[in-house]
Formats: sequence, C-alpha cells, structure tokens
Amino acid sequence: MLHANRGLAPRVGASRRCGPSAGRRVLFVCGAAACRTSAEPRRIRFMMAGETIILASASPRRRELLAELGVPFAVVEPRLAEPVHRPEGVSPTAWAEALAHYKTREISESAPHRVVLGADTIVVVGSQVFGKPADEADARRMLEMQARHPSDVITGVCVERGGAAPRRLLAHAMTRVWMNDDRALREEYLASGDWRGKAGAYGIQDVGDRLVRRLEGDFSNVVGLPLRLVRRMLLEFGVHIPPPPSGSR
Repeated sequence: MLHANRGLAPRVGASRRCGPSAGRRVLFVCGAAACRTSAEPRRIRFMMAGETIILASASPRRRELLAELGVPFAVVEPRLAEPVHRPEGVSPTAWAEALAHYKTREISESAPHRVVLGADTIVVVGSQVFGKPADEADARRMLEMQARHPSDVITGVCVERGGAAPRRLLAHAMTRVWMNDDRALREEYLASGDWRGKAGAYGIQDVGDRLVRRLEGDFSNVVGLPLRLVRRMLLEFGVHIPPPPSGSR
C-alpha cells in the first residue's frame, strides 16, 4: 500500500539544510535559488544524461538496480548520519519508511521541485531489528540469529517533491529469507569482510548468497531496492518509465 503525505520522520536536533559538513563528501550542485544556507557547492556523484529524478543514496547496489528501470537519474549521498535506535512503539515497517524519508527530506530541502527517491533496508528476526552491523562480532550475532530463524527483509521507500506544492509517498516491501545454518561457511563469509555496510550483515547479490537457502518475495528488495514497488511509486509521481523488457523483474 502507498501512503501519501504520511510518515514518521526521525528528527535529530534542529532542522538542517544543505550547509557544509566537515569530513563528509560533498555531492550535489545546489542552485542559488534552491540553496540559501550552503557555504560550499555540492558536486554530483553520478548523473545520467537528461536525469529526471534524484536518488538519495550512497549505495552502489541501489544505483545499479534503479538503472534497470531506464529512468535517467542523479545520485546524491545524504550527509546526516542515520538514526540507529528505533523509538518505542514504532513498528519495523514504519521505521523502514521513516528512515527512507529521513534520506529524501534532506535532499528535497536543498532541491525543491525535484523528485527525490530514497530507500532504507532493515532485517527483522522475531522482535529484533537489524541494521548495519557495528563490527564483526555484531555481524556474527546477526547471522547466527538468522541461521536459526527466518527473517523478514523490509525496505522502506520514499518518493517526494518539495517546493510550493510538496508531495510525498511512503511504502515498503517485505521478503522472507531462510538461511543455511553452516558455521564454517558463516565464518568464511565473516572473514571476507563483505558484511560491512549491509543490513543484516550480508549482501545476497555478492558472496552472501551462499548463506541463503531460499526466499519468498522480491529478490531486488533483498538487494536494497524493490523495483516493482519503486516503479509503481514513480509512475504515480508522473515520472516516465520505459516499458519493462519481457522477462524482467
């Protein structure tokens, strides 16, 4: 289900726009009319000719997936650190959507009238919500838990446009995953370091797929961007998307 103009936006301190951030990469070119607070220009990390939307993400996996839709886009990495603690009483699905909105809101404030797409993936096992592991011990804990119990991979997606007539859509996709309980394989994977920066401590598109026994749902959701859902949301925003080729996901 798509939710219009609804969402729990994590707030950290006062409202902030696109001013400089020491020690962080600067990624998007702000127009003078759009940016009132920046003391330094951002540069575009990645842009396709004729880009029509902005992807608010640092993930190369999401960039690769979005390219499959055939929509020209620019990539802008949000500067603010993501909140890591889910507020009490907030469901995992609402939290995933809120994290996606957290990313788009920052970019949309500095680029009004542009369509901004953001996504955030979490992994849920029972009552526990896993984001990116802090270290190898944390990654081991996450993988061991997922080896014993099925997990739900949830990706929250936000599409929004600011300006005089702001609009926002929030939605999520969920895929259930069962993992192999193979300790030797798990330790080999941990030693590879591929768990770094990945929700639930694995990437199914890389060597982490050896850990997965089966899944029910959208494969692209586990990678980090549910393409069917994103396509529907962008179309609802009026973004032109070429018809998918036969047999595409």
